Amino acid sequence: MKYLENYKKKILRVDDVKKIIGKLPRKKKVILCHGVFDIVHPGHVRHLAYAKSKADILIVSITADQFVKKGIYRPHIPEGLRALNLAVFDFVNYVIIDSNTKPLKIINLLKPDFYAKGFEYANVNKFPATKEENILLKKIGSKMIFTPGDVVYSSSKILNNEEPNLKYEKLSDLILKNKKISFDSLLKSLDKIKNVKVHVIGDTIVDTFTYGTNIGGQTKTPTLSIKYLYENSFVGGAAIVSRHLSKAGASVTFTSLIGEDFLGNFVKSELKKDKINFNIITEKSRPTTNKNLINCAGHRLIKLDKVDNSPINQLSIQKITSYIKKIKADIVIFSDFRHGIFNQNTIQQFSDAINKKSIKVADSQLASRWGNISQFQKFDLITPNEKEARFTIGSQDSAVGYLAKAVLKTAKAKNIILKLGEKGILALDNNNNYFSLDSFCGNLKDAVGAGDALLAYSSLVYFKSKSLFEASLIGSLAAACECEKEGNIPININEIKKKLIDIKNKINFIE
Repeated sequence: MKYLENYKKKILRVDDVKKIIGKLPRKKKVILCHGVFDIVHPGHVRHLAYAKSKADILIVSITADQFVKKGIYRPHIPEGLRALNLAVFDFVNYVIIDSNTKPLKIINLLKPDFYAKGFEYANVNKFPATKEENILLKKIGSKMIFTPGDVVYSSSKILNNEEPNLKYEKLSDLILKNKKISFDSLLKSLDKIKNVKVHVIGDTIVDTFTYGTNIGGQTKTPTLSIKYLYENSFVGGAAIVSRHLSKAGASVTFTSLIGEDFLGNFVKSELKKDKINFNIITEKSRPTTNKNLINCAGHRLIKLDKVDNSPINQLSIQKITSYIKKIKADIVIFSDFRHGIFNQNTIQQFSDAINKKSIKVADSQLASRWGNISQFQKFDLITPNEKEARFTIGSQDSAVGYLAKAVLKTAKAKNIILKLGEKGILALDNNNNYFSLDSFCGNLKDAVGAGDALLAYSSLVYFKSKSLFEASLIGSLAAACECEKEGNIPININEIKKKLIDIKNKINFIE
């Protein structure tokens, strides 16, 4: 989007705009408009054009992403692009991204001659926020005016009808914001993650897919009769996180429990292929966790779990603690599926055993069990999905921006990557840097394990770059690659490089 560079000069900080327009009284009249402007539609154009007709200088302020409360997944367009969409209009003089929940501070700083609202807000007392703005405007000697309501559109209704696909434009805008980052530097970052020492601690799962055909049933009882055809088993849970890391070129040590059974031997043989150092812990009568998904004619009928979710015994706790203390690692990853290893009592003990020089990463997958990502306190990176995050803070319908911020604060973490499924990810650090990325999955085959791929690759990239943006993007691409495979298969670093190059070519074409 190099052809838009000149318009970006209009996007300024509020302090800079204040210096340009000067103090009241002014020779040139100033009018301020404020809103989200998620989708700039004809109603917005009329509103802004009318506002400009009443003054010499039109300033438009937009609500920063993390303070938008229009809906759970809003805004659809990130703040940088929303600001640019307004800056391209000739009648708009300056655009400001307002990092406050309300425009009161920006009104007080700029003290515009006029403040424009849509005609639908003319009954000021009906809208508490508008009433609050009007009181402030009167106090500073400014005036609220209302633009004609001849054409009324709604960004929300437009987005609810069909969301525009802007994932490449959004990514291009984010890369331009991060001036030290380019596609070439991202490719180089992938080369740097080789030989990183990682210790993964977590629950091993074997995911089995059993396929069959329907041969009748439900004549006397509501029982389906399925003819067995074949089955495929994949190493999952924390074990697949270890395999992703190994495929990325990391030096991996994995500590977990497995059963003294056929599936336990299967796990050992699979990890051996990837040269993963496996600290095996067993407990009498505890089986290797197995989740068997029965498939028929393209439908997933039922999942049969062989599992023991009871807490591990004291001897196992001591062994795991000892391994964490003994093994030298650049990164320690806790991959929690709530199958016995992690609970309120063990998490603190295991966390205390981590070397202070190691990067600490945690992922707690709630699924159908109890789990709480905030129990992993003061970690460098946490990667919950939306359901897990909502469970953590007890919020069913808050906007995802608020959700990420609340979980980050509750867990006292440095960074969070909030996984939003097909909507991509939202990332936030404790310095309030906030951004979102859409999913880059092409042909979706199976979303199982996408979060594990993200966890592995984002951890490695964050360790090397200390950049949440780089970690989030590479992690998202790893998740996309996983979604394009049937079954929980480890992602090779070259697959991510290929996807990165494909995206680069698409963005170059757009520009």
